[in-house]
Amino acid sequence: MAITESPSIRGSKPSSSILNNETFRSIVFQFVTVVCIFGLGWFFVTNTIENMSQRGMSAGFGFLDSSAGFGISFTLIPYTESDSYFRVFQVGIANTLLVAVISIFGATVIGLIVGLMRMSKNWLVRTIARWYIEILRNTPLLLQIIAWYFGVFNLLPRPRDSLDWGGLFFLNNRGFYMPGPIPGDGFTVTLIALVIAIAAAVGLRYWARKRQEATGKYFPAVSVGLAVIVALPLAIFLLSGAPLAWDVPVLQGFNYRGGVSVPPALCALVLALAIYTSCFIAEIVRSGVQSVSHGQTEAARALGVKPSWTMRLIILPQALRVIIPPLISQYLNVTKNSSLAIAIGFPDLVSVWMNTSLNQSGRAIPIVAMTMAFYCLVSLFVSLIMNAYNRRILLKER
Repeated sequence: MAITESPSIRGSKPSSSILNNETFRSIVFQFVTVVCIFGLGWFFVTNTIENMSQRGMSAGFGFLDSSAGFGISFTLIPYTESDSYFRVFQVGIANTLLVAVISIFGATVIGLIVGLMRMSKNWLVRTIARWYIEILRNTPLLLQIIAWYFGVFNLLPRPRDSLDWGGLFFLNNRGFYMPGPIPGDGFTVTLIALVIAIAAAVGLRYWARKRQEATGKYFPAVSVGLAVIVALPLAIFLLSGAPLAWDVPVLQGFNYRGGVSVPPALCALVLALAIYTSCFIAEIVRSGVQSVSHGQTEAARALGVKPSWTMRLIILPQALRVIIPPLISQYLNVTKNSSLAIAIGFPDLVSVWMNTSLNQSGRAIPIVAMTMAFYCLVSLFVSLIMNAYNRRILLKER
């Protein structure tokens, strides 16, 4: 029995209405969503500004040029009490970045060492690393910061009974004191030589990698590069008459004068952040190394590769592809966790800006907005650098 099409079906055409266009609907929905978000944000901002104006409060940034009128105990950049609030913001940023950079470097070094210890065949070494991670990782960071500050550095001897290392380095309950460099005429040439040496070491490393890929021959670019970085500036420094003097701390009265002094709050904060974060980095390193097939190690042994080279040249480069993504989060956490410095009185951005400046000026909205913008920009910058490196080391299809 033949089936005939109905005339109505045969003559119908697919609807060409623009509302049935998937691309058009997607654009419209996204546009409406963006308009709603900006509209909601505009409502909150204008409503807040209007309410503040009715109470005689200002939400502008005009106060940044006003004199702050308070002192800061530790500054990396010159600052006086007559400086503006914007200078206070700069001081807070400098102090926060100092803590973040030192803590990230320390946490990376300690985490790498502890992570490798965690995989040691020696039972004692492996157990020590395991308990180090388990105890410190499961203790609140704020508690560790307070413990280091009040339980360690505040209990150190007085300046007259300082711990002395060679008459150059001193540690007491007022802080850590060390010689400060005083550059002389011609020291700039040494700095230029250092920059050139670093550039040469990087270029040597790049050449050695290309050479190894082309010929298979290994060149000790790391050791040679380090030798260049040390030898070239040192030779220029000696030939130019050693234009560098040192200001050694000297006990005068109740404390040491001269040199470079590091307050106990900074020491406690950096140690707590580095040690706490190193526990997580150690586990990241362990998981990354264990993700590399054991066959890589066996193949290296079969080819006669030195055990010291196996980890550095074969295992770690492959493990970095697993290590880098979670490592980015830990670096961001270090930067944001540095805001806990307010608990021990270290003048970071939150302490001098979100606390002192806000209480004194009453400009809550601009101060909070500037603080959030700083932490957001730093986090985005760190993510950008680490993600760029991660893309570089990823396997690429040929």
